[in-house]
Amino acid sequence: MSGSFFGGIHPDDGKKMSEHSEIENLPAPEQVVIPMSLHVGTPCEPLVKPGDTVFLGQKIGEAKGAISAPIHSSVSGVVAAVEPRLHPNGKQVMSVVILNDGKDATEPNSDAQTDKAARDPKALADIIREAGIVGMGGAAFPTHFKISSGIGKADTLIINGAECEPFITADHRIMLESPDEVLSGIRYLTAAMELNKAILAIEANKKNAIALLKKKIGQEKDIEIRVLKTRYPQGAEKQLIQAVTGRLVPPGGLPADIGCAVFNVYTAWSVHRAVEQGIPAIDRIVTVSGPAIADPKNLRVRVGTPVSDLIEAAGGFNGTPLKVLMGGPMMGVALFDISVPVIKATNAILAMGDESEKSVKDPKCIRCGRCVNVCPMHLLPVYMYISEQNDDMQMLDKLNLTDCMECGSCAYVCPGRLHLVSSFRTAKVKLNKFKADRTKQS
Repeated sequence: MSGSFFGGIHPDDGKKMSEHSEIENLPAPEQVVIPMSLHVGTPCEPLVKPGDTVFLGQKIGEAKGAISAPIHSSVSGVVAAVEPRLHPNGKQVMSVVILNDGKDATEPNSDAQTDKAARDPKALADIIREAGIVGMGGAAFPTHFKISSGIGKADTLIINGAECEPFITADHRIMLESPDEVLSGIRYLTAAMELNKAILAIEANKKNAIALLKKKIGQEKDIEIRVLKTRYPQGAEKQLIQAVTGRLVPPGGLPADIGCAVFNVYTAWSVHRAVEQGIPAIDRIVTVSGPAIADPKNLRVRVGTPVSDLIEAAGGFNGTPLKVLMGGPMMGVALFDISVPVIKATNAILAMGDESEKSVKDPKCIRCGRCVNVCPMHLLPVYMYISEQNDDMQMLDKLNLTDCMECGSCAYVCPGRLHLVSSFRTAKVKLNKFKADRTKQS
């Protein structure tokens, strides 16, 4: 078994609710709402207008800037509106609203880039870019940019199959149900990075996926499976690198700075589909689970599908949920409106019950130091919290606040139930403003 990383926790994983649920196709809705911001970086510029007919897989959003990714229609039909709509992040974002004609018609003279024998790094990067593929593990960073910026710097390619967040089993299922496609995508990514080998890192709790993929790889030497200890946040990029290679990404640094590149297994599967079939990123697998979901499932859904449709397909709520999350219980985003659409980075919809709530009316620090012991970024959460409460921006900067990835490990173990993660999010906004004001004054 491979090494591990500093800190981390062992929360109840809840994966048994859905890990044996095979992927089901959810029919496309009558209407999809596709935001022009489905990735980290510059939003896309809409290429269509109300009244336009669009085809399945047609590009409807043009990438602007280096860190961006095109957006495609997840159905065929007619554009009903191009207007701001509610995004899962709680903001109004320019979106394309399409009325689904139910035909899934593709363009008669489609110019989709496909090349089953493609191994040229630039050609692969172009295919990946035009397919709009982003980090499908939740980060949504444009994959083509990570490739182009890592060529010549990265000597180690890591494929992230850890899926460490509780309840989420989407990546586990894609490894079990489409192992050949996942391995094919890994090989395309290896070629795109101009490397000869990739390491597929999987947590030890996915024994059936590990056994199946080892069997599929056989005697081939271009993909090595590395089994990791089950521990949260094992799947976080910097922690995964430390566990697999022993290398540490420096504060403020990037994986490429220490010769590493990391891609998610679902991203690899998406690359296979783009290269082999010319299909862009128009759907994804989503785990619908949690204590307040009646019939947990893994669903393949179109981008732009309302979250409410997924919940209904999973039997609806089992009682009244305390909150609905997009993403995992540790790093997911709480939704206040379940009509918001599924986006490229949506790997889970979770409905949490009262038992998930650990807050108290009067949270207090008891100086136990547990938060320091579990922080995987070697930070001092309690002092960051105190500095935020005191508006001490200079101290927050010294404490490397911006290195906090908001994994929630500190809050999970805090016996005083301090609202640590929300405090750090607030602190980052304050610190950014402080730095901007200081720059203006200088």
